[in-house]
Amino acid sequence: MSNSQGAKTWVEVSSAALQNNVRLLKKRIGKKVALMAVVKANAYGHGLTGTAAIALLSGATWLGVDSVDEALQVAPVAKKTPTLILGYTPLARVKDVVRIGARMIVYNQETIRAIAATKKAARIHIKLETGTTRQGVGERELLSLIRTIRRYPKITIEGLSTHYANIEDTTDHAYAAGQLAAFIRLAAVAEKAYGKEIPVKHTACSAAAILFPETHFSVARTGIALYGMWPSHETYISAKERGAALPLQPALTWKTIIAQVKEVSKGTPVSYGLTARLTRNARIAVIPVGYFDGVDRKYSSVGTVLVRGRRAPILGRICMNMCMVDVTDVPGVRLEDEVVLIGKQKSELITPDEFATKIGSFNYETVTRINPLIPRRYV
Repeated sequence: MSNSQGAKTWVEVSSAALQNNVRLLKKRIGKKVALMAVVKANAYGHGLTGTAAIALLSGATWLGVDSVDEALQVAPVAKKTPTLILGYTPLARVKDVVRIGARMIVYNQETIRAIAATKKAARIHIKLETGTTRQGVGERELLSLIRTIRRYPKITIEGLSTHYANIEDTTDHAYAAGQLAAFIRLAAVAEKAYGKEIPVKHTACSAAAILFPETHFSVARTGIALYGMWPSHETYISAKERGAALPLQPALTWKTIIAQVKEVSKGTPVSYGLTARLTRNARIAVIPVGYFDGVDRKYSSVGTVLVRGRRAPILGRICMNMCMVDVTDVPGVRLEDEVVLIGKQKSELITPDEFATKIGSFNYETVTRINPLIPRRYV
């Protein structure tokens, strides 16, 4: 795509790749399991409302967001689609969630009382603590929470959930199996205390959805795989060993342009702190992206970008809104040539995983930290 809209930097999101990934995940979990498209954190950097719309058109039937503000933003796209707020909802915002009919994860007595104070019907999901030591309630708190909920007939426990702590970072899934067993036991405790079946149960993240059918229950919550990235190398290895590797297609390409090209003499320092010094006469291109945009400073002097289908190394320290690259070995570089930071250009490819490895991070962080103010274009 050309830069006809005049942006300094932009993200292109492939609708076809998103559709492919939704279809693959739906096939993996089967017709009896609903697919929740987790679009929190600006859809992992892919753009919240645009991605949600494509996921729903492709067959997702739930949306997962982090906050009430994300739920409000996605509401025009979601319409009657169940939307679950996976993160914490401040007590002062509970009324907004109830008003728009979104669901929220609940684990505090105070939240129940705030919902009851609205005097309106609300559907909630209780998070069960099974070993992540994050959100959630153990058995003692669970029984107390359900006793409180039963005092308010307008509050319905629609769902129970948990999250796996060690299903992505290892090929030994014994801890996850223990969490699954704990979830099944606590779900039975919850239903006995509630006096009826709780219809929606969900534990599966992307890794669990791909690897372990026994984790699927009613809904599978898929985040990173929806965007065509593997949760980890270990997940990919485990999937290959099980014959379950999916042909996921990365959906995101991050682009910018060349803002200036200059001829610079050998020995000249480059960027703040004089952190690079040229070892030859060189052509340097300035590109208008920096750490404000999501190019981590740890990418300084170790990262590369793609220019005219070739790799060009970043020179010196990443600045707030720009950085410099060596284009000496790239013939014919001109002002406003397209530059790729993540994605493919001709036969060269920079993956989010490669980008992440060079800054000591992982693919989730790399894409979600792309500044949400940068335009997203769906292609």
